[in-house]
Amino acid sequence: MLQQPEIGRTLTNDVIASGANARDERWREIYAKLVEHLHAFVRDVELTPNEWLEGIRFLTATGQKCDDVRQEFILLSDTLGVSMLVDALANRAASAGTASTVLGPFFTTDAEEIPFGGSISRPDDGIPMAVTGTVRAPDGTPITNAAIEVWEVDGAGQYDVQYADRVEPNGRGRVRTDAGGRFSFMANLPVSYSIPGDGPVGAMLASLGRHTMRPAHLHFSFTAPGFTPLTTALYVGDDPYIGGDAVFGVKPSLIGDYVRSGTGADATASLHYDFVLVPERTVARV
Repeated sequence: MLQQPEIGRTLTNDVIASGANARDERWREIYAKLVEHLHAFVRDVELTPNEWLEGIRFLTATGQKCDDVRQEFILLSDTLGVSMLVDALANRAASAGTASTVLGPFFTTDAEEIPFGGSISRPDDGIPMAVTGTVRAPDGTPITNAAIEVWEVDGAGQYDVQYADRVEPNGRGRVRTDAGGRFSFMANLPVSYSIPGDGPVGAMLASLGRHTMRPAHLHFSFTAPGFTPLTTALYVGDDPYIGGDAVFGVKPSLIGDYVRSGTGADATASLHYDFVLVPERTVARV
């Protein structure tokens, strides 16, 4: 018995063939696979014209929600697990180093340089926390003058860029390691928080019955000559959302040893973690 031809197969082949003169082989491969899988998805779910139009509206609204301080498309990628999958592929050969995780939609480039032992946050933003650690190569060699970008929410669960009256960075800063690869700064004990739910991504999560919460964490991003840049975070292990991160960013090795002491106005915290950066040549490129 003859099988029915796959609906639209000629169309799919024609669209793939239209990329034959792409600027390079890698772009041609990406384009062809994108068309192949996108068309297969449409066939698989038998997408209706109304559903297709609703999808266009959703993507349009996602773009319209983006601005200089909010990237709704990164949020979409995060909540669909795409960001973590791209991260896993890019860092699959970096097992000797500290694990990476998502950048998130609220990284900025205007963080100020913080002196050794200085603070990235205002003292009234939450429970003060001393953060210390080292940055080393896999063989234990200290990495001197590594640049570390650090950022976090305040005690109310908001990043500085989420405030309309923001005039300068807060809850973020750039620190550097000393000759022994050590770093030290003051921050605030992280709190769990909701990713923005007032846009199309929030509406999508609500329609799926998913929550918008992220477990408490402190973001880190490392750069040093000769080493692969690292974007990661350290999570609070007893946070109620540690097993259900809305963006799937938690890895067991990234649960930090957050130590609390005191109560009320006398409450303080500390965190120590030793990071390992991988030389550039040992990381797989995809």
